[in-house]
Amino acid sequence: MDGTKRLSIEPAKGDALVIVDVQYDFLPGGALAVPESDQILPVLNRYIGVFEQRGLPIYMTRDWHPSNHCSFQEYGGPWPTHCVAESHGAAFSEELRFDSSTTIVSKATTPERECYSDFGTTNFEADLRARGILRLFVGGLATDYCVFHTVKDALALDFTTFLLRDAIRGVNVEPDDSEKAEQAMIRLGAMPIEFKDLAA
Repeated sequence: MDGTKRLSIEPAKGDALVIVDVQYDFLPGGALAVPESDQILPVLNRYIGVFEQRGLPIYMTRDWHPSNHCSFQEYGGPWPTHCVAESHGAAFSEELRFDSSTTIVSKATTPERECYSDFGTTNFEADLRARGILRLFVGGLATDYCVFHTVKDALALDFTTFLLRDAIRGVNVEPDDSEKAEQAMIRLGAMPIEFKDLAA
């Protein structure tokens, strides 16, 4: 872990796994494909397996845009049309092995508002509080946008937050955007871990 003291983290009661936006439009061949995003799928499945085995909550978040969303280029936004609700591009990757107990969080669901963070206009925080969640393990797509804003908000809301460094990938509009986002999350208090750091 970049020369820092190795953490030994044991997921336990009060912990939740948060998988951000692993949807077809962000995977290779998608409308807004994140480079190497498919490489995180088997790693995320390993985290899912640990949390399922221990009966701990798992959240899958998703962009769930209307067809006229403000983030789309044809409506003045920066991005190509992506993750339109009910479309194939908005579906989660079938390679992720999660079950029906997983909680789905949909965001950016109205035309006029962008929302990179899972905490935006959703009931995500309320659900976490109701379940007594204190620590979040966050991975997914993309490092420099939705993962970054979700982690930033989680820390601001006083959730202990672990960044799954082996289970994130970035868009990198600029070549070092992901590295900058990762370092910013760490400066804000996120603890960077990899699967090998989980206690057996």
